[in-house]
Amino acid sequence: MTEQTAPPAERVDRELLRIAFILVLGTFMASLDATIVSVGLDRLTEEFDASVAEIQWVSTAYLLAIVAAVPASGWLAGRFGGRRTWIAAVGLFLIGSVLCASAWSATSLIVFRVIQGIGGGLLPATGQALLARVAGPGRTGKVISIVAVVPLLSPVFGPLAGGSVLAVASWPWLFLINLPIGIAAVLLARRYVPVVPPASQRTAFDLRGALLLSPGLAVLVYGLTEVAHDRMIPATIGVVAGVVMLTAFTVHGLRTRGTPLVDPRLFARPPFGAAALALVVLGASVFGTMFLLPLYFQSGRGMSAWEAGLLLAPQGLGAAAGSVLVNRTITKVAPRTLVVTGIVLILAGTAPFTLLGHGVPDAVIAAALVVRGFGMSMIGAPVMNIVYSRIEPEQLPRAAGALNLLNTVGGSVGTAALAVILQDRLAARGTDIAAAFGDTFWWVLGFCLFAAAAATRLPRTQPRKG
Repeated sequence: MTEQTAPPAERVDRELLRIAFILVLGTFMASLDATIVSVGLDRLTEEFDASVAEIQWVSTAYLLAIVAAVPASGWLAGRFGGRRTWIAAVGLFLIGSVLCASAWSATSLIVFRVIQGIGGGLLPATGQALLARVAGPGRTGKVISIVAVVPLLSPVFGPLAGGSVLAVASWPWLFLINLPIGIAAVLLARRYVPVVPPASQRTAFDLRGALLLSPGLAVLVYGLTEVAHDRMIPATIGVVAGVVMLTAFTVHGLRTRGTPLVDPRLFARPPFGAAALALVVLGASVFGTMFLLPLYFQSGRGMSAWEAGLLLAPQGLGAAAGSVLVNRTITKVAPRTLVVTGIVLILAGTAPFTLLGHGVPDAVIAAALVVRGFGMSMIGAPVMNIVYSRIEPEQLPRAAGALNLLNTVGGSVGTAALAVILQDRLAARGTDIAAAFGDTFWWVLGFCLFAAAAATRLPRTQPRKG
């Protein structure tokens, strides 16, 4: 097939939106899979005669594989080209999905989830960097506002999709459902997504950095996960080892004469540092809440997975509505204004959850989730727009990888931290489960306030046009 070249800046938006839709299919597939399987853990426990402690690794292994894969996305895209890397990542994800569906034991399923997670971890950053390169600085904001809403929708619709699949089919279809989406994405990408040339100067792979960063992050997340399960010896070893390895990576990144896997110097360049901090804390708040609420609905109120997913759906509606507003205003309103407004809305939408111990009605919960979803959609796209629009094109893959890494780490670390806090509050509150969840949501508010402080460092002016 004849390779296309990147469309010029004056090309009509319909083609750019088509490219964005194709690339977002991969992100949607990977993001949805992170939550859709969680609904089936009980079924998998019975199928493989596994313990709860063993089967939870089906989710944990996928998360750790994503965390480990993201840092390499920038180098791969720079070395082999964005489209080629993206299509290969979709292919690896689909291979992992087929293997997961054919798993014969809990151990084999966990191993196959790692393969699936590596492919899934490469997709968001590679797709965003490729889209930013094709769009150019002047059009990045509008297309990113479309792509950025996907990670906000998948935690909401994942439980609904998982519950629907298990209601009519066996557990392998939790993974086989990815095949038509992935195959369609590959075929459409080969036809419509243009080729963006690899970096003119090919850099050597930062092997030492890879051996420190990816395992360090994975070990740190593992340690925090063990804290949540009250296994303190492996937790302490994991956290300490993770911190030491990440510190060593930072020192290595500052001293190396080559190109590190993730350049620590990026965080000293305005507005990258403030944007990164805002995304870390936002990830902790968003994914932490998506951990707490379904757990509360099912353990505190006795809802089924389907009922819990249905009550979470208003957040997706709010996010979709917010993305429409952001798409129309992202080139007209200052980034700081959009992000701070979004954080204020998240604060307003989170506040009712601190009162769960007093019996918050479902209607109030639904309204609060709409407000939260609207606010969340006002943060990711403006933050990514100001970074992608102010970074040299050759640096886009590494910047995209760094931002997605920080958002993922923020979500995983924040979730683990909130799990520890919830465990402590459950012990303190005894049988008052709702009050324990309400106490934990005060910490979510704290995360949001910290994100607001970081957002005040974002630019007042619009990114440059291109």
